Amino acid sequence: MSRFKRAGKADSLAGFRTTNTEPTIPQGLLKSARRSGQLNLSGRGLTEVPQNVYRLNVDTPEEAQHDVSFGTSDRWWEQTDLTKLLLSSNQLTQLSEDISLLPGLTTLDLHDNQLSSLPSALGALQELQQLRLSHNQLTSLPVEVCSLKNLRSLTLQQNLLENLPEELGQLENLTELDLSSNQLKGLPSSLGCLTCLQKLHLCHNKLSCLPDSLAQLTNVKLLDCSNNQLTDIPAGLSEMLALEQLYLRHNKLRLLPQLPAPALKELYVGNNQIEQLATEQLASLAVISILELRDNKITTLPEQITLLSTLTRLDLTNNDISTLPATLSLLPNLKMVLLEGNPLRGIRRDLLTKGTNELLKYLKGRIKEEPEGADEEPTAMTLPSQARVNVHNIKTLKLLTYSEKQADNIPDELFDAAADEAVTTVNFSKNQLSSIPSRLMEFQSSLTDINLGFNKLTCCPDICKLLQLMHIDLRNNQLSDLPCEMRNLTKLRSITLNYNRFKSFPEVLYQVVSLETVLLGNNQVGGLDPSRLMKLVHLSTLDLSNNDLLNIPPELGLCASLRCLSLDGNPFRTPRAAIVAKGTDSLLEYLRSRIPTSAPLP
Repeated sequence: MSRFKRAGKADSLAGFRTTNTEPTIPQGLLKSARRSGQLNLSGRGLTEVPQNVYRLNVDTPEEAQHDVSFGTSDRWWEQTDLTKLLLSSNQLTQLSEDISLLPGLTTLDLHDNQLSSLPSALGALQELQQLRLSHNQLTSLPVEVCSLKNLRSLTLQQNLLENLPEELGQLENLTELDLSSNQLKGLPSSLGCLTCLQKLHLCHNKLSCLPDSLAQLTNVKLLDCSNNQLTDIPAGLSEMLALEQLYLRHNKLRLLPQLPAPALKELYVGNNQIEQLATEQLASLAVISILELRDNKITTLPEQITLLSTLTRLDLTNNDISTLPATLSLLPNLKMVLLEGNPLRGIRRDLLTKGTNELLKYLKGRIKEEPEGADEEPTAMTLPSQARVNVHNIKTLKLLTYSEKQADNIPDELFDAAADEAVTTVNFSKNQLSSIPSRLMEFQSSLTDINLGFNKLTCCPDICKLLQLMHIDLRNNQLSDLPCEMRNLTKLRSITLNYNRFKSFPEVLYQVVSLETVLLGNNQVGGLDPSRLMKLVHLSTLDLSNNDLLNIPPELGLCASLRCLSLDGNPFRTPRAAIVAKGTDSLLEYLRSRIPTSAPLP
C-alpha cells in the first residue's frame, strides 16, 4: 500500500514521525516550486523522497491554512504543476508509488543514487520527456516505463541491467538512449522500432552480437558499441542512412566492417584484432573523414587507401606496419596521420616527429611518376605566375591552397582564379598573415573548412561572417581571445587552437552548441566552467593538455558526451597521473566520484 493511501485519514503526527528519518525540505523551496514548476533537491543527502514533495500539487499549502490574505505572487490556488524534479546525487534506495501524484512531470532526474528497483507507477507520468537513471543499482527496467509515449531521452548508464523488456520498442519518440556500462548480453529485437532515435550508447556491456533490427534505425547519427565482445557487425548497419559516427573500440573484430553507410564520417575500430584492410572494405567508406585503426594487428596499408578521398585523419598507432605506400600522399584532404608504435623501415624517425605534412611530402617524392594534374606540376590548366594557382584543385576539388609561402598577404590572382567557384576548403597555413584576407568573404556561402594555422593572427573577427564553416584550424598563432560573433557559426563542428595565448577557455565557445571537437593544447588555460561545458551536448573531443590547470573541477565528469579528454602536462595534483593515463572513461568516472554529495549539482 502506498503512503498516499495510508494518509487517507488526517494524521496530525505525520510531520513529527518523518523528522528523524528524512531531512526537512524548506517551505520556501516548496513555495518557489509551486510557482515555477521546478524543484531541485539534488545533493541533499536524502534517503527517501519526503511525502510533501509527492503531494506538492495535491495538498493545500501550509501558509494557506494560517493566512487568507495573499499577495499577487502568493496565490496558491494559481500554482503551477510540477514539471521538473531533480533528485540526483542523493542516497535514495527506492521511489514511492506516490510518484504518480506528479503526472505533469516532463523531467525526472534520479541519477547518482542507490536505486535497485523502480515503481510501476512511473507509467503514470505520461508527460515525461527526460528520465535520467544513470549511476544507480538497477537490475531491471519495469515494463511500465515503456508506455511513456512522450519520452525523448532515457539514460541508464552505470547500472546492473542484464536484459531489457521487449516492450522497449514502444518508446516511439525516443531520440537518445544510453545503456552503456551495464551487464547486457543481448538486446531486444524491438529496438529497431525506435525510429526517432538519434543517439544510441551501448558501450561497456557484454554484447557478442547486435540485432539485425538496428538497420531500421535510419535516424541514428551516433552509435557507440565500444568495449563489448563483438566479433562481427551485421551488414544491415549500412542501411542506417543517417549514421555519421560509429564507435567499435575494444571488441574482437578481425576485419574492418564493410559499411557503405552513405553518411558515415567517423569510424573508430581501435583495440580490436584486425590484421588486414581489404579493398572492398575501404571502398565502402565513401565519405569517411576520421578512421581510427590504432592498437590492432595490421601489417600492410594497401595502395587502395587512395579510395578514401575525403579522409582527414588516419590513426594507425600501435600496429605492425613496416612500410607505407607512397600513394598515401595523394589523399587530397589528409591532415593528420598517427604512426607511433609501428616497426616502420625506410623512414627516418626524425621525419616522423616533424608531423604529417613533412611525411606526406617525403612520400610524394617517392612517387616516380606524378599523376596527371598533381599539385606541384605546372600544366596547361595552371597559370604561369610561379605556378601558384592550381585551377585543377579549385574546379575539381573546390580547394584553394596557398600554404608554406611565408607571405604576408594572399595574391589576388588566386581569388580571381576561384571567382564563381563554390570553394569549400581553404588552406592558407604557414604564412605571415596578421589578418584574415578580406576576399575570403567571396566564399561565405560555400566555405566549410579553413586552415589559417602557423600565421601571426592576433584576432579573427571576419571569420565569423563565414556562416557555413564546419572546421577551423587556427593553431600556432598569437590569439588570446575569440570574437563573441563566433556564436553565429551554428554549423561549426571542430576548432583547433593549439599553441596560442589563451589564458581561459574561450567564452564564446560555450555558446557554440554544435561543437564536437575543441583542441586547446599548449596554451595558458587556467580554468574552465564545467556547468557551461555540459551544454555542449555534442562535444566528444576536448584537448587541454599542456596548460596551466591547477585543479580539475569534478563536475567535468558530468560531461557525458566526452569520448576523448586530454589533460596531461598540467600542474594539477589530482587526479594523479596514473588515473589520467587510464583513459577518458576512467578519468570521467573518477571525477564524478569526487563530486561532493552535499552540494546541489548544476
